[in-house]
Amino acid sequence: MALYNDIVMDNFLNPKNVGEMENPDGTGIYGSPVCGDMMQIQIKVEDDKITDAKFKTFGCGSAIASSSMATSMIIGKTVEEALELTNKQIIEELGGLPPVKIHCSVLADKAIKNAIYDYATKNGKYYAALEGYDPNADDDEDEHGAVEE
Repeated sequence: MALYNDIVMDNFLNPKNVGEMENPDGTGIYGSPVCGDMMQIQIKVEDDKITDAKFKTFGCGSAIASSSMATSMIIGKTVEEALELTNKQIIEELGGLPPVKIHCSVLADKAIKNAIYDYATKNGKYYAALEGYDPNADDDEDEHGAVEE
């Protein structure tokens, strides 16, 4: 039995939205002290809608696939809708990840939230979902494979 399904493999071998933006509206970086993976997600926002998203990931195939899928999922969504995205939804869209790779979807979830936090901070925007959010918080339990809901 293969470790990864066809959706994960396609997003790893043919990732969507790879790269870096010249003038992003928000940039979020999130890394895992446990596995060493690092993810950067950048967003462009027009009229409170995410019109583009790019990622750069230093990590395993699951991290790259999670970044690819997560950025594809937020393009076209409002900022509020993107803030509702969970790592569980990323896993579902990927058709599943091995239990030891669940943390890769958490990286994508956190990097997106950090990019939106950066956008909101730069533009004086308020989003209820970011109330009390600390992009520098140390969420060690997430890095050990916990699925956030």
